[in-house]
Amino acid sequence: MALPAMMAEQRAKALAKAAQARTARRALLAEVASGAVSVAEVFERGRQDLVGRTRVVQVLRAVPGYGPARVAALMAICGVAENQRVGALSEQQRERLVRALIS
Repeated sequence: MALPAMMAEQRAKALAKAAQARTARRALLAEVASGAVSVAEVFERGRQDLVGRTRVVQVLRAVPGYGPARVAALMAICGVAENQRVGALSEQQRERLVRALIS
C-alpha cells in the first residue's frame, strides 16, 4: 500500500513535528545522563506520548556507566527485546529493569 501524497505544507508540518519530538527526546535523555531524572521516573512517565515512544535501549544507554554491551546484557536478563519502547514495557519488565539498575 502506497503512502498518500502530501502537499508541501503538510510535509513541512510533519517535518517540524518530527524535529520537535527529536529535540524533546534528546532533552529527556540528557536529563537521564545528568541524573536529574531517574530511569524509574522515565518508566513511570512511559504512558506519555513522547516518553512512551522512546526506545528502552536509548534510555538505558543514557545512564552513566552503561554502554552497548552492558545494556544488551541487562535487557536480555530482564527479558526485554532490543527494539522495545518504554510505553510497551510490562510492569514486570519495568520492575526488573529498575531493580537491576539499583543493584
